[in-house]
Amino acid sequence: MKSTLFNDAAQTIDLSSVREFKENGGKVVGHTCSFLPVEIFYAAGMLPVRLRGINTESLNIGDAYYGPFVCTFPKALLQQAGTGAYDFIDGAIITSGCDSMRRLDECWRKMGQDISGTLPSWFYYFDVPNKPDGVAFEWYESRVRKLIRDVEKKFKISISDEDLRKAIRDQNVIRKAVWDLGLLRCEVPTFITGTEAFEALIARTVLPRDLYAEELTRLIDDVKARKDPVSNTKKRLFLAGSICDDLELVRQIEEAGAVVVGETVCYGQRNTCAQVEVEGDPVSALADHYLSGSICPRMFGYYPLRLNTLVDRIKQTRAQGVIMQNIRFCDLHGSENGLLERDLEKLGIPSLRIEKEYGALSEKGRLRMRFDAFLEQLDTQD
Repeated sequence: MKSTLFNDAAQTIDLSSVREFKENGGKVVGHTCSFLPVEIFYAAGMLPVRLRGINTESLNIGDAYYGPFVCTFPKALLQQAGTGAYDFIDGAIITSGCDSMRRLDECWRKMGQDISGTLPSWFYYFDVPNKPDGVAFEWYESRVRKLIRDVEKKFKISISDEDLRKAIRDQNVIRKAVWDLGLLRCEVPTFITGTEAFEALIARTVLPRDLYAEELTRLIDDVKARKDPVSNTKKRLFLAGSICDDLELVRQIEEAGAVVVGETVCYGQRNTCAQVEVEGDPVSALADHYLSGSICPRMFGYYPLRLNTLVDRIKQTRAQGVIMQNIRFCDLHGSENGLLERDLEKLGIPSLRIEKEYGALSEKGRLRMRFDAFLEQLDTQD
């Protein structure tokens, strides 16, 4: 049975489970990037939630602070913050995923001066280096340690090494379960749609940990017991590219007659299933885990590894084609998708490259025509 909890979490910002967590005395901190070690906040008894701009249909606030020629994802986040959608968070952490996301720190602070009540009482900038090795690693680890100290000081708590190890163990259990869900999607025939799986992946970033772990286990057991597979005649597609928590995009691809069997988008599976070392210094282990990946094109010099990872995932999921999407004005993914399109073609892997706006701002009719045409192209290659 499809998870109503995951479906609601994937499409809603103000969740009842998060409100309940706050009503029971918990603190909620919003963050913008997967390079932030969420274990720090679980170790502190807090709830980290990924900030999202879903359901944004106007950018009158975002455009006022950013201007027109900027990726609509950070503008949608600013729009939601400016209209009070994030009034339940006790703090926010902005990370330099790209220059537009770095500017979100400046724009949100300025908006907080102009619109009373829109800036959380704790507003923090967490920088991440653009290389996952050498001196960059040492510097990143120092930033993680500073973040822990600042959280302790602001919220008047103590975060011990054992607290961190417990948080790591708990997250490792979830990582393993997410990997198990991914393996189920690799089966032919598959018994879960990409839309349903993507709901579960998005929900991971916003639901309280224990609630999420329980529901994910239930979903995996349910999928294993299913008797009716997704249609065997549907093309198996893989989704790659820039940040995407757009459930409607995956649904639209599948309504065109495909099944999405995997993705490397941020909010998707990517490398989040790798286990964090439990023994030794937990801060060093977290730094090693979160920075060692080169999954994002913000990491300079690691394109060949990202290409190989994508090809491996395509083979693992037995995908018959790849849809590479990027939000308009996303320089990082827009440029890299061009390279991927070239190199996938050399390998004989069909691909479709699309550019769109973020979430509800996308042009759905145009995209549907592109998906239909791509699936027709795959049919002619059989």
